[in-house]
Amino acid sequence: MTERDAAVAVETVFRIESGRIIAAVTRIVRDVGIAEELAQDAVVAALEQWPRSGVPDNPGAWLTATAKHRAIDLVRRRGVYARKLAEVGRSLEDVPAPEPVEPDDIDDDLLRLIFTACHPVLAAEARIALTLRLLGGLTTPEIARAFLVSEATVAQRIVRAKRALAGARVPFEVPYGADRAERLSSVLEVVYLVFNEGYSATAGDDLLRPQLCEDALRLARVLAGLMPGEPEVHGLAALLEFQASRTAARTGPDGRPVLLAEQNRARWDGLLIRRGFDALGRAGTGPYSVQAAIAACHAKARRYQDTDWATIAALYERLLVLTPSPVVALNRAVAVSMARGPAAGLELVDALAAEPTLRGYHLLPSVRGDLLDRLGRAAEARAEFERAAELTRNERERELLRERAAATGGGPA
Repeated sequence: MTERDAAVAVETVFRIESGRIIAAVTRIVRDVGIAEELAQDAVVAALEQWPRSGVPDNPGAWLTATAKHRAIDLVRRRGVYARKLAEVGRSLEDVPAPEPVEPDDIDDDLLRLIFTACHPVLAAEARIALTLRLLGGLTTPEIARAFLVSEATVAQRIVRAKRALAGARVPFEVPYGADRAERLSSVLEVVYLVFNEGYSATAGDDLLRPQLCEDALRLARVLAGLMPGEPEVHGLAALLEFQASRTAARTGPDGRPVLLAEQNRARWDGLLIRRGFDALGRAGTGPYSVQAAIAACHAKARRYQDTDWATIAALYERLLVLTPSPVVALNRAVAVSMARGPAAGLELVDALAAEPTLRGYHLLPSVRGDLLDRLGRAAEARAEFERAAELTRNERERELLRERAAATGGGPA
């Protein structure tokens, strides 16, 4: 085996197994920062040994065992072996060689790591960066490219996050009771935000960042497997399955966005849709479950014209009660316009015009432009599309909005 082949194998395995490896080591050292360093040490060891010995039959278990042994050595060197024995509750000297792991057999240490990385003591940006690093296996440059920030910024966020967790002495555990509910919402929010950034990029030249969607969907599936009794976890998983099913149809060959009404539904992924309905069957009545039910309405419709907009509008009304926000209200207005006509929708949109949180939000003038266009008020619609194009930071969306402005005609706005 060449060094290059070994490097590719190590990178592939570590991206898949990094969460499990770091979680297993964190159980021993009780510090995610140190655990990640030890996991990286195991990667270096693999890069040195695998070109000579070949890739092991169970490479993930090999990396985990190597990282664990280094963790044990570190604990011994620090002279706190006895205290760590008490914390861990078992003899570190008797750590057995890893058993072959089934692909779907996920240890609870991974769940502890997810809750640790998404602890509310960290800012949302730090939680996202740390989660992608520890559980998604993404490198600092990859995270930086995904969110269009500098590598230095991402590296700083990750370092500060590790320090904050250590400084706050955040326990490596799954919380219980009210604390668990509070922390779970933080975990789900991080996964949701990661997916959304991949599904509709805030800025840059591409509408989609598929890798972020895949990482978030994988995390949602992991959570659903670890917490089968949590309905809202299944609600989030269902939502992401449904949304991900449309990915191939959301852009054309040139990368330009394709509106929902114009998408080729034959390109929607039937397997992901079936997985979405399966997860929805286990979901509850929380915000992610309601959003999943909305996405299910789209998935059921064979054609755009068959969409049950009345049900979608009703679901948005329920969502607005659960999570009152101007963005949800704007989405509800769109659904109402489809169910009851553009005039009804425009009335709701105009009521949101003074919302401070929607200033600078490009979808407000974009939606208003669409409603005005449907009402035959072309000049006003054109002005709204042009304003929306100025506000968005995504180049693909900007192109689409400018095209829509030009297509409305009506002369100069």
